[in-house]
Amino acid sequence: MKAAHRTELNESRTRRPLKSRQSRWAAACARALARAGVSPNVISVGSIVAAGIAAVCLWAATYFHSRWSQAILYFAAAAGIQLRLLCNLLDGLVAVEHAKATRSGEIYNDLPDRLSDMLILIMAGYSAAALGIRFAHELGWIAASLAVLTAYARVLGRSIGSGIYFIGPMAKQHRMALMTSGCILAALAAIAGLPAVIPGWILGTALLVIAIGCVLTILRRLRRIAADLEHRP
Repeated sequence: MKAAHRTELNESRTRRPLKSRQSRWAAACARALARAGVSPNVISVGSIVAAGIAAVCLWAATYFHSRWSQAILYFAAAAGIQLRLLCNLLDGLVAVEHAKATRSGEIYNDLPDRLSDMLILIMAGYSAAALGIRFAHELGWIAASLAVLTAYARVLGRSIGSGIYFIGPMAKQHRMALMTSGCILAALAAIAGLPAVIPGWILGTALLVIAIGCVLTILRRLRRIAADLEHRP
């Protein structure tokens, strides 16, 4: 078996199960990227850029006093988060369905996710803190650290021969859905002319829920992994 083919099989077996992967629009986007010669590794790096845009918008929103400026920045942050997820979807499609996987693909597939999580969650904490929420800095760092640990639990299981578990309740797509909702609600609060502390409370609450959900996710994954190991022949 050729090395490239082995890489494609390996990536297909370790991909997160997503319904959107079967959609026509996703297939069309992946096909266009493959025809343009865009490497899945480049798409993966693009997810960091998208997360960086979201992080900058979250930071910048606290420095604008115009409610419409704040709203636009929060909406842009939500769009950046979704663009990050789109990159995460398309890199796998291009790699597997269009045979563009590389031997180093797993590094590009995993490391950008960790960096993207940290950028978005940590900056959400700083944004909430700037809006008057106490301990929001720490909460952002805690949520980011726990998000990384959810991935570590999955990778640990794989490395010791257990199953590969993407279960929640706070897997990547759940974290980003919650942060997207938080940004949209913060934008609507700004448009409504509510006190600046309200968007801060919204972002802080989202981070708290993410942190608690990540703890439950880590415990669930470790429990599954331990059960796999205990039931080995």
